[in-house]
Amino acid sequence: MTYTHRFHPSICRANDIRGVVNETLTEEDAYALGRGLATMVVRDGGKSIAVGRDGRESSPSLADAVCCGIEDSGGIACAIGVGPTPMLYFATHSLDVSGGVMVTGSHNPPGYNGFKLVLGTQVFQASTIRRLSRLLESGDLEENGAGTIIYCPVRETYVEAMLDRIEELGSRSCAWDPGNGAVGAVIEDILGRLPGQHVAINATVDGTFPAHHPDPSDPDNLLALRELVVTRKCDVGFAFDGDGDRLGIVDSRGRIVWPDQYLALLARPILRRMPGAKVIADVKSSDVLFDVIAAAGGSAEMCKTGHALVKQRLRETGAILAGEMSGHIFFADRWFGFDDALYAALRILEALQAEGIEMSEFFDQLPQTSNTPEIRLTCDDAMKFEVVKEVSGIVAARNGNVIDIDGVRVKSDGGWWLLRASNTEPALVARCEARNEQSLTRLKDELAEILGRIGVDGSRLYGG
Repeated sequence: MTYTHRFHPSICRANDIRGVVNETLTEEDAYALGRGLATMVVRDGGKSIAVGRDGRESSPSLADAVCCGIEDSGGIACAIGVGPTPMLYFATHSLDVSGGVMVTGSHNPPGYNGFKLVLGTQVFQASTIRRLSRLLESGDLEENGAGTIIYCPVRETYVEAMLDRIEELGSRSCAWDPGNGAVGAVIEDILGRLPGQHVAINATVDGTFPAHHPDPSDPDNLLALRELVVTRKCDVGFAFDGDGDRLGIVDSRGRIVWPDQYLALLARPILRRMPGAKVIADVKSSDVLFDVIAAAGGSAEMCKTGHALVKQRLRETGAILAGEMSGHIFFADRWFGFDDALYAALRILEALQAEGIEMSEFFDQLPQTSNTPEIRLTCDDAMKFEVVKEVSGIVAARNGNVIDIDGVRVKSDGGWWLLRASNTEPALVARCEARNEQSLTRLKDELAEILGRIGVDGSRLYGG
């Protein structure tokens, strides 16, 4: 009998597949995904697929189901075990494989899980996910069942590769918070090899995330790290999301250093070595970052948000560094061009040493602006793109200065605001930046007024 499968319509996202376990995402989805990906790989002349997983309670059974699907379509499932998503990406570069699957719910709550997919060494985007879905719905799958499942540990090789691609780090006191996420599987292997003094909290992998939610873009999830840094008089603190591809940073005074700020630090020593090189940042990033890149002799480019989209643009343009406001950072000078929060943390320490500066000093040197973090406004998936379209029309009618590469980014004399549809959640994402608090309030008022005209509550722009 021909095997067919249809994913729940809500789980196929722009960059990955993600849903609520046993509601919108099941082990049957995992098995089908293995069948489909193995079919794609085998028909492209490959055979082996790396399979990794994070520490969520549902991840072992989902990973097993993926491996069984690969096996039943004639592929070889190379199980690499528990670790961060970047370890899976590394496996696709270092092992003799033709693709990869990472079972992870990323920074979502414990009841969620999902899959990040790789074909060759390239992460799936929406078009590839649609191709996989159509293949499964058609039933046109490899049926030879002559595959197998093998264990392929890569943790030690991954750690060695990171350390081999780092230069002088200096001796600093650092705090680390894996947030009970998958970075905990490798953090001690790294810290034991670094100069300086290091203290880690929440380093045990626990998919219930007992300490706090594993999302370093939310200031509430950095409270323990900020307190630890100040109490222990550390120079810098690092936090990670649930699967280790997003980085959060605090300085010695417990202040949050946002990704578009620390990307500016990373860019400076790289551009000294490679003047004129391209650095990419997503549409949510501060104007300050683009100014720093230009002042350091680099070529700055603004791009769409989404880790797969940023990674693709890095590859297309030959850029050496890229990042987005959510904390995904990509290096292509000495690393493989994928987002890796642990490696990015090591490069932060290297950049501080190269610049002869501490994180708090760098923070103080940045031009001071008044801004918001990413603000999420709840909006149904079926409506969020239409809302952005309506907002764009209103701004255009007012002859606004608009950048529309991803949502609506509106510039004015006092600063800018952005509204875009989230790639991963039923939400709109807003951000505002201005020269001072008075201008920032005017920007919020402008955006809130426009949203109100189309029936969207903008009260969260003010912290509500």
